[in-house]
Amino acid sequence: MPGSPYNHTLPNAATFILVGVPGLEAVHLWLAVPLTVMYTVALLGNSLILTVIWADPGLHEPMYYFLCVLAAVDIIMSTSVAPKMLTIFFSGNGNISFSACFIQMYIVHAATAVETGLLLSMAFDRFVAICKPLHYQTILTPRTMLGIGVAIMVRAIMVMTPLSWLVVHLPYCSSHVVLHSYCEHMAVAKLACADPMPSSLYSLIASFIIVGLDVTFIATSYSLILRAVFNLSSQDARFKALSTCGSHVSVMVLYYLPAMVSIYMAWLGEDMVPLHAQVLLADLYLVIPPMLNPVIYGLKTKRIRERVWNAVTITLTDSNCLNPKKEKRSKQVFAIGHTRSMSGAKVEE
Repeated sequence: MPGSPYNHTLPNAATFILVGVPGLEAVHLWLAVPLTVMYTVALLGNSLILTVIWADPGLHEPMYYFLCVLAAVDIIMSTSVAPKMLTIFFSGNGNISFSACFIQMYIVHAATAVETGLLLSMAFDRFVAICKPLHYQTILTPRTMLGIGVAIMVRAIMVMTPLSWLVVHLPYCSSHVVLHSYCEHMAVAKLACADPMPSSLYSLIASFIIVGLDVTFIATSYSLILRAVFNLSSQDARFKALSTCGSHVSVMVLYYLPAMVSIYMAWLGEDMVPLHAQVLLADLYLVIPPMLNPVIYGLKTKRIRERVWNAVTITLTDSNCLNPKKEKRSKQVFAIGHTRSMSGAKVEE
């Protein structure tokens, strides 16, 4: 393992050096192994979700479209940081150009803004499906879905562009050593020769407004959903509705809690929270939710679980040329499952 990046001389004035996890350089190889596993699971799991939803017409509904976009955003967010992290942990090479650093920063923060918008949209979808089921098709039309998607993207761009502009135009005339595993906004802004407070304050206020508003609307949606669910006369329908919302709530807790802790830990500074703890939490936040999201939806969402199982069964039986009867039977099971899903209620999983 090369020496500490703190002592590196810059090969190019337009280059940053990412340290990795400051103070834990000796265990970078040990960190690389679980990171590789988590990133691989995130790619495979989210790719499987995308493939299953795209290939099965029975899942072409607003809820699953939102889930499909969420899987794509998870792939983009984790891929924007994980390969460079692994390069640092395995080889110690943390060199990254200015342009690549700021592009990475933009992608990471824009993806987090898009993801929180998607979680709000998914909460709205469940609210309409459970509280206004007779109007579901008329409210969540393809045009409405497209409008929601465009609004989420425009909001992320409008919020992130000024932040990126503020950071890019700061003068970096001294140290270019970033005490982080990726180009995190505050870690880069601290290297500026000018006062980084305007960009840091903008980042804090923007994240507080976006997350605060989204969490408020999400909490309102689920409070109305719970009230409607507990008014249902059928215990089976109540269970199905709660099961549907359970996976969504789990993903939201997994997303918002570490994000808010990470932001405020960075503002508290090293006197309150060790730097390596701040960096580790920020690193894991970009890899663990993308890894667990497809697992949570795969385990809790019955229709996706059935489709994945049927797809695996068909693949295995198709490859078994010695047992044609078993192949025929598995295809029949898939057809029955497909027919059931097309006629099921909106809250059914």
